[in-house]
Amino acid sequence: MAERREATVTQINNYIKAIIERTEVLQNVWIKGEISNLKYHSSGHVYLTLKDEGGALRAVMFKGAVMKLPFKMENGMKVSANGRIGVFERDGAYQLYIETMEQEGQGDLFKKLEELRKKLSLEGLFDERHKKPIPRYPQKVGVVTSPTGAAVRDILNILKRRYPLCEVYLYPALVQGVNAAESIARGIEFFNRENMVDVIIAGRGGGSIEDLWAFNEEVTVRAIFASGIPVISAVGHETDFTLSDAVADLRAPTPSAAAEIAVPDSEELTLALDKYRVRLKTLLLKKAEESETKLRLISERASRESFLRRIENLMVTTDRTFDLLLKSFEGKVERKTALLSQSAAKLDALSPLKVFDRGYSVAYHKDKVLKSVKEIENNDTIHLVLKDGRVEAQVGRIEEAL
Repeated sequence: MAERREATVTQINNYIKAIIERTEVLQNVWIKGEISNLKYHSSGHVYLTLKDEGGALRAVMFKGAVMKLPFKMENGMKVSANGRIGVFERDGAYQLYIETMEQEGQGDLFKKLEELRKKLSLEGLFDERHKKPIPRYPQKVGVVTSPTGAAVRDILNILKRRYPLCEVYLYPALVQGVNAAESIARGIEFFNRENMVDVIIAGRGGGSIEDLWAFNEEVTVRAIFASGIPVISAVGHETDFTLSDAVADLRAPTPSAAAEIAVPDSEELTLALDKYRVRLKTLLLKKAEESETKLRLISERASRESFLRRIENLMVTTDRTFDLLLKSFEGKVERKTALLSQSAAKLDALSPLKVFDRGYSVAYHKDKVLKSVKEIENNDTIHLVLKDGRVEAQVGRIEEAL
């Protein structure tokens, strides 16, 4: 009869833990699976289960590693997790201690992004010495973004509210998918070629790394770097960061923030103008009082009969000069106010969104705006941009205008 050997639960757990920790392949392993039972603990640690069609594995990711992740984990997300297999002695259960994680299919994207970042950094594209100052009072602002997204509405509304004097020009660009990078680059190049704006805002709303990838493409980054006009990058939300952000003359955390940065606040300018007006009036009054005092002293020292008329004339001249200066200043304020109102009305009339509201649309063929029926043929596929979306259509018949 074999000798009976007994061990405590703790001894067995420690024994299994030692075996696992001595197994080198389990101390640095990549495991693919789908996230489930995800729990963000108040401590900052994350507890989850990785599963596939054949099983499940408990896992934990400590706060320090979680903070380095470029994305937020969600249930159902397919990932590749790297870490070590260990035993939690209290429960007698083994689990994966995650050090880093990649979304499925994104590993290659992050690798490509890092390689391009290093390449362009070595060329000096991200150096601060290349950054151009943003003009303080731009008269014309160019916007390169989708004409139908929320970003363009936010930008136009904020520019109109903050600084109605400036003119806004929209270059409708693709900001996601095939040919988006080339479309964005063409918009930046167009404004530079025409030399029609003082500053450019290029961007879009937030999204996944795939959604924002056009702003990581080399053609986009080089177009921003080559721009002679200052460029404000406005890509995604505050936590998103692209290579376009790194190369731009100024990075805004959101499209709305870009509009806030690009132009001054007209209300603040009006308040400042009012302060200068009051200050100028005070200075003029002080100067007039000083002149009047001097004249009075001269009058007292001189003969009243010989200088009385001359003193009176000087006082009248002083009063008239003050009235003329004050009237001139008030006239300038009125003209500026009128110009402000006219420019606001002009901006509202020229808004590309107004055109869409009236039932117009923009037709594209091969990412090029159609200007003539001679640019298309029967059975070509074209795209129509409407107020609230895009339509793909096939050309059935072409009729040229007589």
